[in-house]
This record gives sequence, C-alpha cells and structure tokens, in this order.
Amino acid sequence: MIDHVGLNVRDLAAAKAFYAEALEPLGYRVFAEWEEHVGFQAGDGGPDFWVSRRGAPGTGTHVCFRARDRETVEAFHTAALAAGGTDNGPPGLRPHYHEHYYGAYVLDPDGNNVEAVCHAPVPA
Repeated sequence: MIDHVGLNVRDLAAAKAFYAEALEPLGYRVFAEWEEHVGFQAGDGGPDFWVSRRGAPGTGTHVCFRARDRETVEAFHTAALAAGGTDNGPPGLRPHYHEHYYGAYVLDPDGNNVEAVCHAPVPA
C-alpha cells in the first residue's frame, strides 16, 4: 500500500497554487507546509501527495510505502540494501513529522528515494 508520493518542482508557490486548484475537485486540500514542501490531503489521515522545491524536477522522486509495524520497516531497509540500494536514512523515529513516525529510506539504483513507514505507536 502506498503511503505518499512526492514530486520535485522548480517554483513551489506556483506548484502549490496549481495543485490546490487542480486537486480541489478530488477532495484534496493543503494539509502541511514547510519552507521547501507542501503536502496535500484528501479525507482523513495525513498528506499523501507532496510537492517539494529541491533539485531538478524529475530527479530524486520519492515514494513511500506503508508498513504494518516497525519490524516491517526494518525488514524493508535490510532487503532493499541487500538488493543493491544505498542507505538514505536508517530505520528510526522521525518525530519532526509526528511522534510515532517510524521510517527508513533507501536510494534505488537510479537515485529515487524509497521509504517504508509505520505510523502506529509501539504496542503497550
């Protein structure tokens, strides 16, 4: 299951304006903004579509896949490295996103940033 997708853009303000209007009929709205990123969301949950000002468009595409638990995030990271990926962020909490965001990042052989994430808290 895909968690979110990100695209690189040259002009973040123009991209935000375009996607806010173009995606509005689909139920999307701006959910989160940082200096270099704008996240859009439809329905409940977090943003599932991002535009980011970084690098040339079409390079370094980011795709994130939802994992059922933290162990699965770790297994993804291990398997992706074994398959020839390059570490781009080991498994761990990313509290700047939210308190339970547990993700891992790997660059594929073409340089795309592939992530697995679990949003669930550690079971009690």
